Amino acid sequence: MSCGRLPVLWVVASVLTAVAAAADLAAAVAASNKAMRITISDDTGQRVTVVNPPLRIVSLAPGATEMLFAAGAGAHVIATVQYSDQPSAAQRVPRIGDVTAVDMERLVALHPDVAVVWPGGGNPAQIEEIARLGIPVYRQQVNALADLPGSLRRLGALAGTGTAAEQAARDLEAHLARLSRQYRSERQPSVLLEVWNRPIYTVGGTHLMSDALRLCSARNVFADLRDLGPVVDTEAVIARNPDIIIAVAPPGEGAAWLADWRRFGSLSAVRSGRLIAFEDQGLTRLGPSVLDAAEALCRRIAQLTASRK
Repeated sequence: MSCGRLPVLWVVASVLTAVAAAADLAAAVAASNKAMRITISDDTGQRVTVVNPPLRIVSLAPGATEMLFAAGAGAHVIATVQYSDQPSAAQRVPRIGDVTAVDMERLVALHPDVAVVWPGGGNPAQIEEIARLGIPVYRQQVNALADLPGSLRRLGALAGTGTAAEQAARDLEAHLARLSRQYRSERQPSVLLEVWNRPIYTVGGTHLMSDALRLCSARNVFADLRDLGPVVDTEAVIARNPDIIIAVAPPGEGAAWLADWRRFGSLSAVRSGRLIAFEDQGLTRLGPSVLDAAEALCRRIAQLTASRK
């Protein structure tokens, strides 16, 4: 072999070595990435596979945003939707739409590891579109106050923040147990929860707000309805004749909603003056602050019923 050919062979050998090393590195990275992926169950029992932990989370519901922050994952939330204002740190997260309409171009451009959605009130078609794009979809939804701690723990498992989520879950459990003892009563007044006035929207028996009434030893007069947010008419309310009417209204609007009902003097709630304007938005946000709002609601109902014995 001539000396002139040796450098060429060394170059070829070096290239082959480099290619083999690159292939080994690619295989190692692929194996590492595979090892870093986990599959967990969301609140609806559906299995979701995500990078562990997902460092880029988009939250497409105010309640989900609050839950993620409570679970210790707030730093990983890169985008959310309108009205995600709890805790205060969530107000600094960029908005990419609202719970029913998300800017899909912005969502895709963010390259999220997972999208946390609210199946009970979100846009089903858009949720399916997100899934078709290959973005893992985690469905976060609770229908009872007692489900909040478990939901927090699952979000902690999703985000790799299990310690913080566990502490928050235990705090909620203790708070709920205290309220259950404090507001247990044999009295079960029937209540209309009015969440919009024209047309009249209420909540069905499977909604979290209906469970909040149960905590207060009260009964949703439309608990037999299975829809989360059904529309009812005035005649249906008169037929069921609730003992209490609660206007769960935006700030500053509750008094006007109640004024509409004062026209119907045959209603038991109107005759007895059991009308409550309740404008704490925590009751409708469906995050951990719903328990504080429920406590305030229970206090108002207890004061009203005690004064009318």
